[in-house]
Amino acid sequence: MSVGAPGFMAVYRREMRAWFTTPLAYIFVAAFAFAAPAFAFNIGRFFDTNRADLAPLFAYLPWLLMILMPALAMRAWAEERDRGTLEVLLSLPVSLSSVALAKFAAAWTVAGGALIATFPMWVAVNFLGQPDNLAIAIAYFGAFLLAGSYLAVGQALSAASGSQVTAFVLSALAALLLTMAGLPLVTDTLSGSAPAFLVEAIAYASALERFSAFERGVVGLPDVVYFLSVIALGVSAGGLLIGTSREAGR
Repeated sequence: MSVGAPGFMAVYRREMRAWFTTPLAYIFVAAFAFAAPAFAFNIGRFFDTNRADLAPLFAYLPWLLMILMPALAMRAWAEERDRGTLEVLLSLPVSLSSVALAKFAAAWTVAGGALIATFPMWVAVNFLGQPDNLAIAIAYFGAFLLAGSYLAVGQALSAASGSQVTAFVLSALAALLLTMAGLPLVTDTLSGSAPAFLVEAIAYASALERFSAFERGVVGLPDVVYFLSVIALGVSAGGLLIGTSREAGR
């Protein structure tokens, strides 16, 4: 079993071809490029703020990613099972860790392309005024990390699921829980029945709370470590689950 860049790149190119030789990636990017501004203009009241920034976009971006990233992640392993290609993929002279990481990297690349598709809004605010472009860049960086976290969790659940539909539902639910963990609605509800340390731990795990720092243009090392840790755990869990199912003969 080969480990390292050659095996990773071989699977990465395979995954990218799978995305871009079909309409899937194009449809996803187009849907994201339409939905994100729609949220900012119609719900975030972009023009009513009278400010040259992208705060309305980033305020609703986590909720949009919460739905679209599971849709991107659900095919990672479940589709391989549906098509009967999982055994062929796992028989290649490539380590399972390289396969899992390459699958994640390819999906994350597509997610990055979707975020880039919203850059016309960034250009527009520069025509309308003088925004803090560094703060906007930091917010985009945070959105990229947030998208990666949802993707990693979604791909782990795809590895555990027997179908893409099940994977999508479970991933969307997990993303919802990860997003809402630190909201007052959740913490106030739990504070009456759960120990204080548990409530604090749940609030600490909130992806929305972590992303809010990036929205303010602040890059905090704990927040970066949080997102990278979720990504590492998700990718590792997906590979372990697939390895376990292979050993069990599934």
